[in-house]
Amino acid sequence: FSDPSWSWYNSAPEITTKLSWTNYIHGWQDRWVVLKNNTLSYYKSQDEREYGCRGSLCLSKAVITPHEFDECRLDISVNDSVWYLRALDPEHRNQWIDSIEQHRAESGYGSESSLRRHGSMLSLTSATSGYSATSTSSFKKGHSLREKLAEMETFRDILCRQVDTLQKYFDACADAVSKDELQRDKIVEDDEDDFPTTRSDGEFLHNHNGSREKLFQSLSTKGINGIDFKGEAITFKATTAGILATLSHCIDLMMKREDSWQRRLDKETEKRRRIEEAYKTALSELKKKSHFGGPDYEEGPNSLINEDEFFDAVEAALDRQDKIEEQTHTEKSRVHRPSPMPSADVYSTMGTHRFAEKVEEMVQSHMTYSLQDVGGDANWQLVVEEGEMKVYRREVEENGIVLDPLKATHAVKGVTGHEVCHYFWDTNVRNDWETTVENFNIVETLSDNAIIVYQTHKRVWPASQRDVLYLSAIRKILANNENDPDTWIVCNFSVDHDNAQPSSRCVRAKINIAMICQTLVSPPEGDRAISRDNILCKITYVANVNPGGWAPASVLRAVAKREYPKFLKRFTSYVQEKTAGKPILF
Repeated sequence: FSDPSWSWYNSAPEITTKLSWTNYIHGWQDRWVVLKNNTLSYYKSQDEREYGCRGSLCLSKAVITPHEFDECRLDISVNDSVWYLRALDPEHRNQWIDSIEQHRAESGYGSESSLRRHGSMLSLTSATSGYSATSTSSFKKGHSLREKLAEMETFRDILCRQVDTLQKYFDACADAVSKDELQRDKIVEDDEDDFPTTRSDGEFLHNHNGSREKLFQSLSTKGINGIDFKGEAITFKATTAGILATLSHCIDLMMKREDSWQRRLDKETEKRRRIEEAYKTALSELKKKSHFGGPDYEEGPNSLINEDEFFDAVEAALDRQDKIEEQTHTEKSRVHRPSPMPSADVYSTMGTHRFAEKVEEMVQSHMTYSLQDVGGDANWQLVVEEGEMKVYRREVEENGIVLDPLKATHAVKGVTGHEVCHYFWDTNVRNDWETTVENFNIVETLSDNAIIVYQTHKRVWPASQRDVLYLSAIRKILANNENDPDTWIVCNFSVDHDNAQPSSRCVRAKINIAMICQTLVSPPEGDRAISRDNILCKITYVANVNPGGWAPASVLRAVAKREYPKFLKRFTSYVQEKTAGKPILF
């Protein structure tokens, strides 16, 4: 991370910074990350923004998880895609978390009630549509029920026609009543205007037949379109009775099928439950595989990978490196690199640089203790024996870190101690035989026979990448008498230097290594000159390495047992190839 800088574009906030976990090979790398418009995008660098992003995540459904142990780290996941991000300090991480949540809230995805509301609508719609589809399918499967529904359709048409007929009858009755009231009012008015007829007995005679005949004529049922009201009423009653009977039959059919539907529903529910469990299991396995290789599964105090998985992963990575090395070995051996060898006098002096006394102390210590026989020491264990080569180990642990001293002896024909130590010390040819080093550089040249070297080793996942800063010195040991063999030594031991400070990307290992080579010469027959057939180099290689980190002890010991013999055989074979046919250098 770098300090977040804010800028605004179309009223949408944007944050830019540098961070990111890339992959299990390169570990944490600087990346330019941009947060804008509810989207998180990353670029390899700020200068490459114009070429487009290398990846992006929509934060709508993203899950932001601050790491449980690492206060500078946060993980952002969408489904099975996970971004591992790491800040310089917890404050920067909290700023990013707050900014991401603010973007989500402004985009309408940060509200929990809103999410619940959207989810409820989706569930309701899905449930309704699913129920409707199931109901329709079930009805289509019921043949008797379909027939009864067709009958109800027929009854409905009949009822509609009967209702229309009865409505016409009632309308006609209403019109007839209205006309009769008008006629009756008119008759009454006419009766009041007529004078009475006088009979011989002096009484008035009134003519009432005219009005009554008119009234009865207007209310005659045959005068209203000739509707048979009684017949229509009987038909209406029969039709409604038929509808009720059909509905009752439908209810009986549906009740009979309810048990079958319930059993089918229970069966489908159980089937769905098993499928959902299988889906969750498969998704969990997929996420585990996709995250396997993330920072939670690499070497560390809280690593999720167990010891067996750690060993299997390391062994598989080493096998891949061996195959690659086999393919490139032939090409390396063909390359001619000039490696001039100064005279022995240059390597006999102690030097006047600031580490001269330390170098002399290391040389004397190795010459005193490293050449001692291991046969009488019960703590040394013989772990590998291949021909002339023997590898011993003494198990030592300190605070859970493996510090096993290692000692190997070997005898190589046709080369001298001077030649072996020269090729071991000379950085110009190191990449020709060294397969574990990713890159190295000379930090400081102290003298003709002493340099300070910084080198990083190839990462073997899930172990963290290691680097080492050490002083490398080559010396010719002066003989005390003429019978002592010609002896050379290369000492490599860790030092500190201002130009190569430890970084968070690598675990800094501490080393104290020595290669002591003694040349044994068998006299040639007669007056023949000494040839390479008459010389033998006795090699004693000792290594005290503190790897640092949190790699399991069993894994470190297994790797040492596998790699050290391979290194000695590979290096000595390289020296034999380079010196074949050349003058002997004593």
